Amino acid sequence: MSNTLIIGVAGGSGSGKTTVVNHIIEEVGEQDLNLLQHDSYYRDLKHLPFEERAAQNFDHPASLETELLIRHIQALSDGYSVEVPVYDFANHIRLEKTQTLYPKRVLLIDGILIFSEKELLDLLDIKLFVDTDDDVRLLRRLRRDITERNRSLEGVLNQYEKHVRPMHLEFVEPSKRYADIIIPHGGQNSVALEMVSALINGKLAYVE
Repeated sequence: MSNTLIIGVAGGSGSGKTTVVNHIIEEVGEQDLNLLQHDSYYRDLKHLPFEERAAQNFDHPASLETELLIRHIQALSDGYSVEVPVYDFANHIRLEKTQTLYPKRVLLIDGILIFSEKELLDLLDIKLFVDTDDDVRLLRRLRRDITERNRSLEGVLNQYEKHVRPMHLEFVEPSKRYADIIIPHGGQNSVALEMVSALINGKLAYVE
């Protein structure tokens, strides 16, 4: 049995996962926790022209190298360090550098599609789904992609209509049924966050 507690936080794009993730990091402490983001494992597209890269469906499970994420989770659980890819969202490529992670007591996995992959789902000890209204999620995604990822308003809206919303309905929303706790209203739900803290602390009592 692994001595690592593995927690998954899923939910639609812009649902407030980051707030929940930050709450867990604060609860556990950075010294005892590693964060693995599914987004870091986007497949490297540097072999394609930029226009073709930008046109890819980044909300489909096939766009992510989930098999590598799974190997990294298993390695960290077994006590080995891993080299996590560093992804450039503005250019849709992986950078040459990587981030080295060493095993810690808690492993936190964050991503919109992590509950839609059975082999990955089976590795998670605690499964949290952040559930937020579609209009709120769209507004948050607009702010993030324009300010942090150098995207245009038109580009973000086109991507949302063509890829984000259909993939959410096909993959993300149905995966909600696998969650141990569904957190409505994201990080604003203080009662749900207290439940999450209690659950994590209860599980940690059995992790040496």
